[in-house]
Amino acid sequence: MTQLTAPAVRQFEHERAEARGAIYRLAAAMLGYPLQETWEALADGRLKAALDDALQTLGAEPWPTLQTSTSLGDLEVGYMATFIHGKRGKPRVPLVASAYQQLLGGQTPGSYMLNVQAFYTHFGLTAAVDDEGHKDQPDHLLAMLEFCALLCHLELQALENSRDASPYRRAQRDFLARYLRPLLQAVRAGYARESHHGLDPNLAHLVNRLPDWTHTQQMALEAQVGPTPKGGEKKAEADTASQPMWD
Repeated sequence: MTQLTAPAVRQFEHERAEARGAIYRLAAAMLGYPLQETWEALADGRLKAALDDALQTLGAEPWPTLQTSTSLGDLEVGYMATFIHGKRGKPRVPLVASAYQQLLGGQTPGSYMLNVQAFYTHFGLTAAVDDEGHKDQPDHLLAMLEFCALLCHLELQALENSRDASPYRRAQRDFLARYLRPLLQAVRAGYARESHHGLDPNLAHLVNRLPDWTHTQQMALEAQVGPTPKGGEKKAEADTASQPMWD
């Protein structure tokens, strides 16, 4: 077996972190409220090509060729019917973790969101205001995906400057295990029950694939920086404010 030199290893790690970050960003774009540019990128294959490049770098299965909604209006209708509208004013498939009782682990929604926000605050992020994002929704799927993309960016910066990237890898590992993967699994389960409302096939494939893909990323991160800490999520979260966390 050929042993990689240190620069080659760093380049390999750089490419993989860049690819992970790209997939988080693309997933956030696809699962955000449909925009004209999103529909155009789906229709002309740009999103598929970008996903293919990143997935190939990570050694994952390529993105399949799927039908696309015939218009932005159709894309919006399927998205709204699946993720926004539902019975009694509640979404059929919520994209916020606090909407899933099984994810709260006995916490109040407010406490749960504060624990998620603690991750963001640790890395210098503040709550969105006005039209900057999902105000007061740190547990929204888009916020979580964008946070993971940021951690990949910080990992890349560390690699480029020959600094230790392990704090950002540990943060990714822990955030995936505690928050993003459980939410993705809940969304996939919800969609399995509500899959007949015209959601674009590409978005449907993303919803079904992301839980397994993030599990693979968590395992890869564990191989780099060690296993996800055990001993109970509540204890780990209760200590968040007082411990150095991943530094």
